[in-house]
Amino acid sequence: MDMLIGDVEADDIFTAIDEVLRASTAKACIAIFRATLDRCGIDTFASGEVDLRFRSRSVFHVIGWPEDWRNYYFSSGLVHRDPLVGALEHRISPFTWMELRADRTLPQVGTQALERAGEAGWTDGLVVPLPRGGGHRVGIVSLVARKSRVTGAQKRYLPALCICFHERLRGLVAAHSLPVAPAGLTSREFDCLQLVAKGMSDRQIAAELNIAVSTAHEHVEHARKRFEATTRAELAAAAVSLGVIHF
Repeated sequence: MDMLIGDVEADDIFTAIDEVLRASTAKACIAIFRATLDRCGIDTFASGEVDLRFRSRSVFHVIGWPEDWRNYYFSSGLVHRDPLVGALEHRISPFTWMELRADRTLPQVGTQALERAGEAGWTDGLVVPLPRGGGHRVGIVSLVARKSRVTGAQKRYLPALCICFHERLRGLVAAHSLPVAPAGLTSREFDCLQLVAKGMSDRQIAAELNIAVSTAHEHVEHARKRFEATTRAELAAAAVSLGVIHF
């Protein structure tokens, strides 16, 4: 039996997959995933959806990073030039940070980001892409290890767990509980976006939320600009496809 690390075997991954698929809440799904990664020597992880053409549309379903790295990632603007996300332009199979570091086409900003991660004590990582239709939208699960490199067995078996976890969590997580507001939406903009996705006009939204029509229109326009959408229909489609809104 292939050992992933310590006492974790391939069968343990298959058991975790079954438990993830049967999880009835986002909290339970995350707990199962985290416990399995802990046993494999993986320290932290994040999962979400990105639009490679419009980085502002990135949606995180869960972020397990330490607070200092999370603050750096968003405050420095790295969220818009993350080398792991950039690599998804031409990588569709799981890859490690070590493989990415060896890529001579990696831009300088990407190299600097990986160096910063190394300074934070992160030795290696595994990125699992989930390509969507159209080629520009990709689901992603990113794992990080502090004490060791990602092994061949981990790269072989963990992607199946990551994919099942991502798809199950995406269907369970409530938009209001996302760790970061998608595209920087305010709570009111999000309320309006939900109603736009249901086909409501500004007047109908205003009546539903008990606000002025002009205010409803302003919120919708702000949401549209945050998502870099040209029309309300594109805004709604982007929100639904990224899992920001569920019906």
